[in-house]
Amino acid sequence: MKVGVVGVGVISQQYFDHFPSLDGLELTAVADLDVDRARSIGATQGVRGTSVDELLAADDVDVVLNLTIPAAHAEVATRALTAGKHVYGEKPLALSTEQAAPVLELANRAGLRVGSAPDTVLGTGIQTARAALDDGLIGTPVGASVAWSAAGHELWHPAPAFYYQPGGGPLLDMGPYYLTSLVTFFGPVVRVSGSGTRSTRERTIATGPNAGTPIPVDVDTHVVAILEHESGVVSTVTVSFEVWATRSPLFEVYGTAGTLGVPDPNRFSDTVSIADAETREWRDLPTSAGYADAGRGYGLADMAHAIATDRAHRAPGELAFHVLEIMEAVGTASREHVVVEVRSRPARPETVPLGARPDTW
Repeated sequence: MKVGVVGVGVISQQYFDHFPSLDGLELTAVADLDVDRARSIGATQGVRGTSVDELLAADDVDVVLNLTIPAAHAEVATRALTAGKHVYGEKPLALSTEQAAPVLELANRAGLRVGSAPDTVLGTGIQTARAALDDGLIGTPVGASVAWSAAGHELWHPAPAFYYQPGGGPLLDMGPYYLTSLVTFFGPVVRVSGSGTRSTRERTIATGPNAGTPIPVDVDTHVVAILEHESGVVSTVTVSFEVWATRSPLFEVYGTAGTLGVPDPNRFSDTVSIADAETREWRDLPTSAGYADAGRGYGLADMAHAIATDRAHRAPGELAFHVLEIMEAVGTASREHVVVEVRSRPARPETVPLGARPDTW
């Protein structure tokens, strides 16, 4: 499948690094609002760099990889679908479910696919954890706890302002990795409660040519949520740009017969650990599922092969929409001090068998 990339910012290099190892994908063009930058990046990748309009009209682009900033996700996806292209995008799917719903509706009418990051959940880490849960290694799951935190992306990112605007913040930036994993483990979320806040500390860019530039903050930077899954599992999620140091476990699942230590879902292949009820001692589990040695782009390759073989892809827009609805519900719960019902019910994606390749299996 011929791929055109729209948006050649920092994240694009991770996709470019993995394209050569994915036989089902062929990079043919890159585009950006900064056409000169697109041409420069295109030259390094051996493809043409062009404008967004020209890429969307190109005959040699089957699928658009949408790596623009969150505020542009829905617009670029809509334009790509209107041009007859499939779409795979970075998270979140859009800034709101109001923006995202017409994208999915348009794709359904046109017979086109929409996929969305994160595809980290397709790696051996989260897939091995899912297999352990499905096999009953900790009995019946009762609850899960997530605690991701940092002091702020401005400490390392050269252009971090968008992280502090609508579409960013710790919930919409990091939340999708954890929420997608939780839905993959336990199925859809049906009710949400939560609260968020932000500090008054001044944030400035720490690295790069804009070092010292102040960053306006227009989103909550510390968010806590309680999620009730349709399966009965209750998950607690804390994500923050306000934490300088912590001892909180990153991701754990609690069952009637033990505890599962889930690896960082922002990565593809870390080790899963387990402590059973009898010994209560931690041990590592062998890898038992997932795309091995995966990286960004594997979700796109999975979608391309799913299109060719007429099966469901494992990082679908419907799942991304559900995760977006959960995050939107957390915001509503925080502002209005209420419990919010979540309406969407995506299908649980198919597991990834150990040893599978996204472009051949």
